[in-house]
Amino acid sequence: MTVDLVVRNCTVVTPSGRTPDAGVAVEDGTIVAVGRTDRLPDAERVLDADGNVLAPGVVDCHIHNREPGLEYKEDWESATRAAAAGGVTTVVGMPNTDPVIDSPEHLELKYERGEAGAHVDFQSYAVVTSENLEAIPDLDDAGVLGYKIFLGSTVGDVPPPTDGEIIEAMERIGETGKRLGFHEENGEIIDHYTERFKREGRNEPIDHSHSRPVIAEREAVERMITFAEETDASVHMFHVSSGSAAKAVARGKGRGVDVTAETTPHYLWFTEDVMREQGNVARIQPPIRDAVERETLWEVGMDRGAIDCIATDHAPHTPEEKKVDDPFGNTWEASSGFVGLETEVPVMLSFVDDGRFTLEEWVRRHSTRPAQVWGMYPQKGSLQVGTDADFTIVDPETEWTLESADELHSKNCVTPFVGESFVGKATATVVRGEVVYEDGGVVGESGYGTRVDVD
Repeated sequence: MTVDLVVRNCTVVTPSGRTPDAGVAVEDGTIVAVGRTDRLPDAERVLDADGNVLAPGVVDCHIHNREPGLEYKEDWESATRAAAAGGVTTVVGMPNTDPVIDSPEHLELKYERGEAGAHVDFQSYAVVTSENLEAIPDLDDAGVLGYKIFLGSTVGDVPPPTDGEIIEAMERIGETGKRLGFHEENGEIIDHYTERFKREGRNEPIDHSHSRPVIAEREAVERMITFAEETDASVHMFHVSSGSAAKAVARGKGRGVDVTAETTPHYLWFTEDVMREQGNVARIQPPIRDAVERETLWEVGMDRGAIDCIATDHAPHTPEEKKVDDPFGNTWEASSGFVGLETEVPVMLSFVDDGRFTLEEWVRRHSTRPAQVWGMYPQKGSLQVGTDADFTIVDPETEWTLESADELHSKNCVTPFVGESFVGKATATVVRGEVVYEDGGVVGESGYGTRVDVD
């Protein structure tokens, strides 16, 4: 028997353990064997992993690819080119585009653009507002992965529904069997402090952070969990930034609420001191917190398990929008967000090298669990025979520094990770049996990526 592809000479890692001197065999884009290198079949192509680690493909369930409508910031092609270079095999796009993804027609437009340009596989959320509650079942029929509500101000100024409408949305989405996620910040608290700080002339980047206090995040998490408890809904908390919010998630899980949560590499890596060091380059929503909140996020979120997933909130803006030439200028004139698709795997592998958690735990949170949370498992996030042959191959020991944003592949590459040093890096990325990144270059064709089908 000769198959299409064999990846050999690697340590295969899944959440349940690791197997050295092993590999995988692929036929027609699916896995047909996982085993010792010397027991794998012959292949049309052999990819020698050179002793590195092979994991089920990383799933980033939170990116802003900006298409349709904001392609000057990013598009499906450039975002997924960065994903391939970063070892990410599946991405999920956010709905605050132009037009916003609030109807089956707009969802189909996003899918069509993805099919035309993506290097890796993809899906999308739909937004829920006061205006489209009736469209929830139609969006489900159109194949949407899940739903999102923006509770606080965000790029695109998508207004939140009222609390009553949120409860109704939970009831309607519950009938579809899908999950509702939140940008969980209390908008009234944020607006109050933002306007107050502006009146007082508090315009520094750290003032933006402090205008979005931890209580705004924690209250929103608590309130949405209470609503979910009442409606029996499945809910998700995007980009949890604080230990206080992670504690709220843990309490909800303890009460039996179907609440899942994600955090990002930047909340685990930096403290709010990065705002004093890099200014608006590191401006993001929710903001990066102080050292106490970061350590609690580690303890409660990562060590005790309140956080299910790692994602990036990859959010490109132009250097002009980020005020790169004047990073400590008026923060209210700067955009929030920065890129992350090519630094997420190195950051998490650096934490593994530091002993913060194991390779198995990294795979669980960065591949398997996000696929499970969003209904893509085992097609994504597993190494089971018969599933998509998506692999992230990494060298967990290579030491390197991101010297310049120009090394990255997004259309706009502003990031506070420039100058940071890492241990670990993706060396190859395989999507449905096709090598899309190797030897430091993206080799897959745009348009190869396809929408992930979900029930």
